Amino acid sequence: MKFVVSLLLALHIAAPAAHASLRVFACEPEWAALAKEIGGDRVETVSATTPDQDAHYIQARPSLIAQVRRADLVFCTGADLEVGWLPVLLRQAGNGKVQPGQLGFLDASSAVKLLEAPTSVDRAQGDVHPFGNPHIQTDPRNIALVAAALAERLQKLDPINANSYAQRAVEFKARWSQALARWTEQTKPLKGVSIVTHHRSFIYLENWLGVEDAGNLEPKPGIEPTAGHLAELTEQVRAKKVQAIVRSSYHDARASEWLAGRTGVQAIVLPHTVGSVPEADTLEHMFDAIIARLLAAQAQARGRP
Repeated sequence: MKFVVSLLLALHIAAPAAHASLRVFACEPEWAALAKEIGGDRVETVSATTPDQDAHYIQARPSLIAQVRRADLVFCTGADLEVGWLPVLLRQAGNGKVQPGQLGFLDASSAVKLLEAPTSVDRAQGDVHPFGNPHIQTDPRNIALVAAALAERLQKLDPINANSYAQRAVEFKARWSQALARWTEQTKPLKGVSIVTHHRSFIYLENWLGVEDAGNLEPKPGIEPTAGHLAELTEQVRAKKVQAIVRSSYHDARASEWLAGRTGVQAIVLPHTVGSVPEADTLEHMFDAIIARLLAAQAQARGRP
């Protein structure tokens, strides 16, 4: 009897866990959230950046190197968004399976069509990305495309649980399609309105909604607002009847508040990722919050003289 019990105990210890997880190292919170949507309890996710950090500029800390070393999948935006720190993490981690070109590396931008790809790159133009604008996450249609690519990759990395990933992907696609239909209806009043943004990080949102970008607080991408540029922008805001001055949570509020004070146009924070405003605690709620804030700003603009 003792032998049988010991044998059963040994088999139990040797058996794989029912919910063996893949370790997903996501560069941004939106991709960590998407990995949980598709992977469920089969994946363990960590985000390199917080919702209030600018993903262009973070430090390649030892803790992040350790997480990349343990990862089964590195899941990042790509398009050179993380060029200042991700290559250091990948090199220092020494994890061959998550290097670019390997199954364990997924570049989200490869699943979508990039906007604003420059014909030439000159540092005098500011922080210009050579492959195109990398801020793809503010168009929900892009989220659907990246979700499909992620589901396919998870199935290849973990074929034993492939059916689970495939089923969750189907369920996510159905929920997302319903939400997209709702958002499309809700945002009809926004088509054709003008906004000013701090950085060109909402160009995909503008493209989706048919919103006009009337200018940027940065005189050039990545260059902090200057007094002279803001003075010029003041006249543009008035001439184009701008309805909102938009920034992300990590941008300094002083420039947008200064312009709002001079023009009477409301300055607002739009969530650029999951968790960047309190109500954006999921991917779906992120877009709910974006739309609610834009519509509220439009309503206020209509009340201005």
